[in-house]
Amino acid sequence: MRKVVVSMFVSLDGVIENPQWTFQFHCEEQDKFKFAEMMESDALLLGRVTYEGFAAAWPNMIEQTGEYGLRMNNNPKYVVSTTLNQLEWNNSSLIEGDLAEEINKLKQQPGKDILVFGSGKLIQTLANLDLIDEYRLMVYPIVLGSGQRLFEEGIEQRKLKLVETQTFSTGTVVLTYRKAD
Repeated sequence: MRKVVVSMFVSLDGVIENPQWTFQFHCEEQDKFKFAEMMESDALLLGRVTYEGFAAAWPNMIEQTGEYGLRMNNNPKYVVSTTLNQLEWNNSSLIEGDLAEEINKLKQQPGKDILVFGSGKLIQTLANLDLIDEYRLMVYPIVLGSGQRLFEEGIEQRKLKLVETQTFSTGTVVLTYRKAD
C-alpha cells in the first residue's frame, strides 16, 4: 500500500511559511536527500496555495533542475481545493468529494509514495483525518519567531515513532517519523 509522506522544511520553532530562509543552509547533502525522496515517490498531493506556486515555477525550471524537475512536472499531482475549477499544470487533477475517501483510494492504488510538499492547511486536515503515514521534517537551525507553524491550534494528538535521523553539515537535521503502533 502506498504511503502519504509529508516532507517539510521547518524552522527550529516550527515555522513552515515561505521557506526562502532555508536557502542559506543549502548543501549537496540536502540535494541528494530531496532527489532520493523524489525518486521514491510517483505522485504529489498539494493544497491550492502550494499548487499555484509550484505550477507557476516548476514548468520553467526543468533545464536547471534536470531529472528532479522532470519528475516534479511529469508526476501526477492531486490538488485539494474548494475554489479551483481548472488546473493548468500537466498531470494535475482536482480531488473532489470526501477527502478521506479519495486519499484512501489513492493509497490503495499500486505505486510509490505520495509526497505532500508545503500545503500547511492541507497537512492539518490530513493529520486530523489520520491520513499521514510518515513525516520527513527537515529542521533548520534557525528561529524565526513568527509565521505559519506546521502544527497549529486544533490539531488532534497523535503519537509518532522516530524511525530515522540524518544530519547535514549545515546543522540541518532530517527527522523521519511514522505512526506509532
